[in-house]
Amino acid sequence: MIVVTGATGNVGRALVARLVAGGQPVRALTRAPETAGLPDKAEVVRFRPDDPAALLAGATKLFLYVQGAGGRLPELLDAARAAGVRQVVLLSSGIIKEGADETHPIHVMHATAERRIRDSGLPWTFLRPNAFATNALQWAPQIRAGNTVHGVFAGMLTAPVHEDDIAAVAERALLDDGHESTVHRLTGPAATTNSDQIAAIGRAVGRELTFVEVPPEEAAPLFPGTPPAMLQGLLKTFGATVGVPPEITGTVEEITGSPARTFGQWAADHAADFRP
Repeated sequence: MIVVTGATGNVGRALVARLVAGGQPVRALTRAPETAGLPDKAEVVRFRPDDPAALLAGATKLFLYVQGAGGRLPELLDAARAAGVRQVVLLSSGIIKEGADETHPIHVMHATAERRIRDSGLPWTFLRPNAFATNALQWAPQIRAGNTVHGVFAGMLTAPVHEDDIAAVAERALLDDGHESTVHRLTGPAATTNSDQIAAIGRAVGRELTFVEVPPEEAAPLFPGTPPAMLQGLLKTFGATVGVPPEITGTVEEITGSPARTFGQWAADHAADFRP
């Protein structure tokens, strides 16, 4: 039994679909099973952080999403160890690397999770993706409403990775030998700017879109719900990428046998998300 936390998130949903399609027994944890919309063959279970033992009963593998642990990661790890889990695959972050700002909130969150998993004694694999292609969904409301997109740092360079490519690597890490005590850094296959991404989405939806840059000090309305301290950290990270070639790895193809998908392919896959 493979337990997937954050099962309705972008990566978790893609992973559940892959595991079910491959005939694997999957227990998908979600706070709202009645609206999860997950495959029928998955065992969809309400996430109850107060009873981790029940969530992990009979589990042999665990996919962990930090935010999906409900702030109860130590208890989940204790329950996993008691249940006899033989592999934990953590969706961590590419922000964890040599020379990184260790005070950045995202770094702190994922580095703490990695440390707790190492200290738990459970076999582990850490996935450290850099920019997610799904970050582009932040522009969907503007694109549905018109042809102009306001955002920060038009020249921000990233190599966005498709969520299903992350899920494909997670699938292999859960099912294949040789991934224990290993860190996999994941990226898309090519660098792209924010302006490039808007153009690619425009091609996917059959419209000409224009990116209009907003000064960072005026960016708060573009990130509703983001705590100010985290937003400042994000903006600092974003600004540091302007004109700087991003890290590009071949990890997706090395592990799955298929090349990582381009941002243009991602945009085509998600065209419906950007149409009115």
